[in-house]
Amino acid sequence: MTTAVSVDHLARAHGPVGDLIAAIRPEQWKAPTPCAEWDVRGVVEHLVGMDLVFAAMIEGGGPMPERGADRLGDDPVRAYRASSAALETAFSAPGVLQRSFHSPMGSATGAERLQIRLYDLLAHGWDLAQATGIPLRLPEDLAGRSLAFAEVQLPSQNRTGRFAEPRPVEATAPAIDRLAAFLGRPVPWQR
Repeated sequence: MTTAVSVDHLARAHGPVGDLIAAIRPEQWKAPTPCAEWDVRGVVEHLVGMDLVFAAMIEGGGPMPERGADRLGDDPVRAYRASSAALETAFSAPGVLQRSFHSPMGSATGAERLQIRLYDLLAHGWDLAQATGIPLRLPEDLAGRSLAFAEVQLPSQNRTGRFAEPRPVEATAPAIDRLAAFLGRPVPWQR
């Protein structure tokens, strides 16, 4: 499995996660998720916030989004789609994937930043699907690529925050479940 990545991979992940978010019913926004500290709205807020943080990092020159700000307002779907478009535009600029970027997260190429954003997006999309029961219709190859990258990138890093130590999962499970388990989610997840 190759881990080469392109902006098309990001668009192919943003779309299904956006479709899932658009299907969330009003009573589901406060439902718990596999990220114990976030409910459904908190996970969507994180997705929007990280899209905007990565876009600001890639574009440079502008301020980082304000921490703790409500980015969803009364239209979380619109906020998600706008942040997705901003991130895809930032990563589409000529030469971005080859350039090196320095931030508090360390130094990495644009391609590496894109892969990091992609596995975070997929894992949190999985969280939303578990919390809401809404199917997440991701292309299998995206999760497989993200898992291959995460397996190389994460073992050498301290796993704090949203990603815990890997959990057991069947080797024949779909790639998205194996990615979720690798990032510390119990598969299957139980409320």
